[in-house]
Amino acid sequence: TLLALRLPAALPFIFGALKVNATLALIGAIVAEFFGSPTSGLGFRISTEAARMNMPLVWAAIVVAAVTGSLAYALLVALERRAAFWHPSVREG
Repeated sequence: TLLALRLPAALPFIFGALKVNATLALIGAIVAEFFGSPTSGLGFRISTEAARMNMPLVWAAIVVAAVTGSLAYALLVALERRAAFWHPSVREG
């Protein structure tokens, strides 16, 4: 009954949590790189280049982070539509 009833019924909630947590994990990783990364990463690049007043590179890194988060969210939405097509929150119309 777990795979036949409970897991399909829980899919909308699982995907809701995944969509929220995927974007928050990306934000958390970038913020952690502000303080903990010695040489690489988007957070390191943003903080280093902001200190150097290289704003075009700072904004480029922010755009990369935003696009990455948006793509992760869109991928999860597409997976949710395929996996939970029967749920009213996913159906179109």
